[in-house]
Amino acid sequence: MNVRPTLEIEATITERGQTTIPAAIRKMLGVRKGAIIFKGMPDGTVVIEPKVDDPEEDPVIAKFLEFLEGDIVQNPQNLVPFTQEMLDEIDELIGDVEVDLDEPLEDE
Repeated sequence: MNVRPTLEIEATITERGQTTIPAAIRKMLGVRKGAIIFKGMPDGTVVIEPKVDDPEEDPVIAKFLEFLEGDIVQNPQNLVPFTQEMLDEIDELIGDVEVDLDEPLEDE
């Protein structure tokens, strides 16, 4: 990479492989605390970027999925595959109802 650095700061890596992101770098990234992303580039350089939350991600669904993952790990015995009997029961409950997943929901 033949680009001159805007800023060059020395940092130390501990025996456990940890380091502190220097304050000047955090200021450059515009982060005070939170997640950052390290990208290893093919030429051996590393790019550090602030992690930007996905605006499409619903925080409620994210928390539910986190809860679900924890429950699966703690109670794997509760996982059971769908059987044909379960699928038949679902078909019976739904009946002739047709759903268009692209259609907006009504205000009801």
